[in-house]
Amino acid sequence: MRYRLYPPGRGGALEANVSVAPSQSQSKITTSSIQEKKLNRQQITCLTAYDYASARLVDEAGIDLILVGDSLAQVMLGYDNTLPVTMEEMLHHTRAVHRGVKRALIVADMPFSSYHIDCKEALRNAARFIKDAGAEAVKIEGGEKRSHMISKIVDAEIPVMGHIGLTPQSVHAMGGYKVQGKSLGAIEQLMRDAKALERAGVFSVVLEGIPREVAAMITEELKIPTIGIGAGPDCDGQILVFHDLLGLSFGPPAKFVRRYANLNSVITEALTAYKDDVESGGYPSDAESYHLPKDTAAGLEIVTSRKRAMKL
Repeated sequence: MRYRLYPPGRGGALEANVSVAPSQSQSKITTSSIQEKKLNRQQITCLTAYDYASARLVDEAGIDLILVGDSLAQVMLGYDNTLPVTMEEMLHHTRAVHRGVKRALIVADMPFSSYHIDCKEALRNAARFIKDAGAEAVKIEGGEKRSHMISKIVDAEIPVMGHIGLTPQSVHAMGGYKVQGKSLGAIEQLMRDAKALERAGVFSVVLEGIPREVAAMITEELKIPTIGIGAGPDCDGQILVFHDLLGLSFGPPAKFVRRYANLNSVITEALTAYKDDVESGGYPSDAESYHLPKDTAAGLEIVTSRKRAMKL
């Protein structure tokens, strides 16, 4: 869309048309693009990423949505669960991901305690991800009990992705990482949570750790896209943790994880080979070393020859 600052024929250079459209490729994925994929029955591809290198690789592979997940607490920082990761750490990693992405939609996880205290703090923290870190949306865990707060964030022009089912930030309240929605009452609550999030204005919702049949029912009921992780193939899209997909995790994978590569063994073999080469003197070779220019080398040889002669 373009506007004139003044009517035609009045003023000088300020009459030039001023563009207010962002300078981005038409192929840039947006929240509207994600919605259109559901309408067109096209599967939505999502992965986590936590730094420049992983984000660039995921983006160049054509993945639609990149989540800077609070799972970085475990896979990047070595914590036992997602709870210890801080706002500052999440912002730091989101900035790095932003620098590596041109096409994918960037969603940042709001960490534990960043939205649990009051709406004002939640809104302030959500805005930091957009303004300070380059995210284009935030993800918040919880259903009905979060819907009022989420609607406030959406009203502030910040897109929100919901997350229900097995919500890792509730690990203590849930008594561990357990599949959710296994009873009729639990299924009813999940449906209420999903509908509440839709009414609150989320552009999509993650369904984690719930039976396939329940995920299919929610997906059919909602107008917004569902993104599954451990929720079966009937969702509108799927997401996996980058490190799990590539075999870079150290623990046993969850049932729903498909490892497309085993980079753990590849990297270990490379590191061991490097260690052996250094210890044996095989690295670096002469071809991998820098050399003096011929005239400098000749001059240096003369100097060293004279020093040797003086010692005799």
